[in-house]
Amino acid sequence: MNSAFFAANRRRLTENTKGGLTILTAYTSMQRSADMAFAFEQEANFWYITGIAEPDWWVIIDGQRNKTWLVVPHIDDVHKIFDGSLSKEDALRQSGANEIIEYDRALSLLRDLAKKHSIVHTLGEHPHKDHFNFIENPAQRKLTAILERTFNSVQDCRKELSKLRAIKQPVEITAMKKAIRLTTDAFEAVQHKLSELNYEYEVEAEFDYFFKKHAVSHAYDPIVAVGKNACTLHYTKNNSPLQKKSLLLMDIGAKYGGYSADITRTYAIDKPSPRQIAVHDAVERSHQAIIKLIKPGFSVREYHEKVDEIMKHALMELGLMKNMDDEAYRTYFPHAVSHGLGIDPHDPLGAPEVFEEGMILTVEPGIYIPEENIGIRIEDDILVTKTGRSNLSGHLSTGLV
Repeated sequence: MNSAFFAANRRRLTENTKGGLTILTAYTSMQRSADMAFAFEQEANFWYITGIAEPDWWVIIDGQRNKTWLVVPHIDDVHKIFDGSLSKEDALRQSGANEIIEYDRALSLLRDLAKKHSIVHTLGEHPHKDHFNFIENPAQRKLTAILERTFNSVQDCRKELSKLRAIKQPVEITAMKKAIRLTTDAFEAVQHKLSELNYEYEVEAEFDYFFKKHAVSHAYDPIVAVGKNACTLHYTKNNSPLQKKSLLLMDIGAKYGGYSADITRTYAIDKPSPRQIAVHDAVERSHQAIIKLIKPGFSVREYHEKVDEIMKHALMELGLMKNMDDEAYRTYFPHAVSHGLGIDPHDPLGAPEVFEEGMILTVEPGIYIPEENIGIRIEDDILVTKTGRSNLSGHLSTGLV
């Protein structure tokens, strides 16, 4: 991604906010322990319009003047020595911004801009924050407080950014194809070594090695779950032994060029039982049927209705439901079948009514039977094309063995 990409994204955002004023902030670093911070990961919207992957920067975009300022954080000499810092020259080169200013001048600029703009756009609250079980990064809250003291109206532009990010540009699709190919290659390498491994963490270590060797990172904490562990959807302890006659669910994605893959496969540790085969076959058939639903112009609401029909029939065939209205449905399939994919592993799709060309989403049906120590999920990454869909990870076998 070069500066032209980020500058174009800013122009598109400005068009969507009708030439208004937009101010966004990077995340700030978060404490890991004592005097150490976690490895930094940038807020996706900020990166999308600046390309800056460092903490505490701001971006100010004045659509009327067609000008972008970056606000550089103050970093003292000690932290520059220990942690380094992004130079102003590199920041301008990466972002394509017009000018870099210091924090004090930025506050003065905000007061001047408030004389010309009664409304300022920034990121509002995350739509799913009530479901979070963690503390949100405080950077946006701090910026919003400053903006509310300065401008008459502070408006949320998350929806506009979500719609932009939902439709992937060719350069984004290229990056995602690379992330997906590296992930599927890692799955194939690990599958060939599976008989030599004894613990979930050994499986995770094989992915770690493969990604490090190819200069990419994990897009999210890997899930390596044997047996009943797979029934905990976001299981990440990855410390159990790989018991014989069990199934191993692996949910892994590489991050390349700022973009994420998200793939799940379930393999047999040993020769699978007839029941394990039956459940896996049900998930695999459902998986393929659901992928075939995706095409441009198809109703998202109808998509989810069809998914429910497919999954309920699968559960009834396995004897887990008695009829289509059985309340056991969400006991055995408790999660959504799809989510957007891009910079974030759970990227926004802009709340569309229909699928649109250029969207990339996951398809990940699963059946989880804790009382039988079975958890099976198959997940692929699907690009909506002009005439249908392309399974970007479909070259990786979905077989149980």
